[in-house]
Amino acid sequence: MKILHTSDWHIGKQLHKFDLAEDLDYFFKWLVDYIKTENIDILLVSGDIFDQANPSQAAYKQYYDVLKQLINLDCKIILTGGNHDSASVLNAPKELLKTFDISVIGGATEKTSEMFVAVEKNGEKIVVAAVPFLKDRDIRKSVAGESYATKIEQIKMGLQSYFTNINSHYTQNHPDHVFVLMAHLYVQGSQLSESERDIQIGNQAGIEALIFQDIPHYIALGHIHKPQVISQSRNIHYCGSPIPLSFSEREDCKQINVITIQNNQVYNVEIVPIPKYRNLVTFEGSLQEVKYKLEKYSEETPLISLAEIIVNEEAESLETRQNFEEYVSSKPNEFIEIVKSRLYFKSKIRGATDAFAVGTDVADVTPMQMFEKKLELQSGMENTQELKNAFKEILEELKL
Repeated sequence: MKILHTSDWHIGKQLHKFDLAEDLDYFFKWLVDYIKTENIDILLVSGDIFDQANPSQAAYKQYYDVLKQLINLDCKIILTGGNHDSASVLNAPKELLKTFDISVIGGATEKTSEMFVAVEKNGEKIVVAAVPFLKDRDIRKSVAGESYATKIEQIKMGLQSYFTNINSHYTQNHPDHVFVLMAHLYVQGSQLSESERDIQIGNQAGIEALIFQDIPHYIALGHIHKPQVISQSRNIHYCGSPIPLSFSEREDCKQINVITIQNNQVYNVEIVPIPKYRNLVTFEGSLQEVKYKLEKYSEETPLISLAEIIVNEEAESLETRQNFEEYVSSKPNEFIEIVKSRLYFKSKIRGATDAFAVGTDVADVTPMQMFEKKLELQSGMENTQELKNAFKEILEELKL
């Protein structure tokens, strides 16, 4: 039997207001083709199906479109809610989806047994504990006036108790099944990217991998977007998001994990790279250097590359700001869409006091002197005498 582990689809995600729906369309087409070609028996999606708790109509459509394609395959589907998801939104159609062999566990259930999904096929027996993102109220009772340190400690104890109960339910009810545990949380030591939203119970309450004990045969984690192995020997894996969700993920090789079950044990865990459909690129330097790098860029992918540009200049000036803003909006390269831009000055005038000699009291500076100093600091200005004369007329009219 083959199990495919993916997570963190974040349907509806925008990267600095740029819609990533096309990226997911490419991934979903590839995913459906892969499941069909490789005869995948179970698809696990470990949380963060949507990017927002209240998805847009376009996000709903993309979600149901991919499910519609998947139900035509002989593949059991198990989805859990993440910290970005609304449990009620995911659970709303769960009874209908159940008729299509899709199990949805949007939030913590009243009974532990309701999170367990057993699958028997080709002589193999597997049970999946589909644990969604756990909120504070799911694992403990808060106490008024408790300190932050006490809260974190209580959360860790609550998580440990929760997963102990999950493991106990498995050993008591499904001891002859291969045990796969799904969870959406932060495990201490995992590498983060800038796109992970702090989970509600806080990354300080990140659990140690030991909390899972040595009972599950494979642990399918979600929440962290960078694919990584937490424990090779105990098969604890973050498969990561299928597409880059921030510029900090631009170098990540996105993947799915395919787990082969043979003779009622985990025979192999294969890392399968996901094709790259779009590049995220960063250009940094002076404005002149960034222009050169950006205009020289010519790497083509099925989707236009998205860029962030970081410009560092020596002295602050209005002219530099104007040139920077004009360049960003000019679309200088047909292969690139600039979605994020930042301009920094090493020497920046923060206020009027910084413009004058040390010891000068700004209260003693006349409006005309202030205006002349501004013109002096502004590089590239022409007709400064005309500007001074015009400003002088304004002052006289205002009787200043």
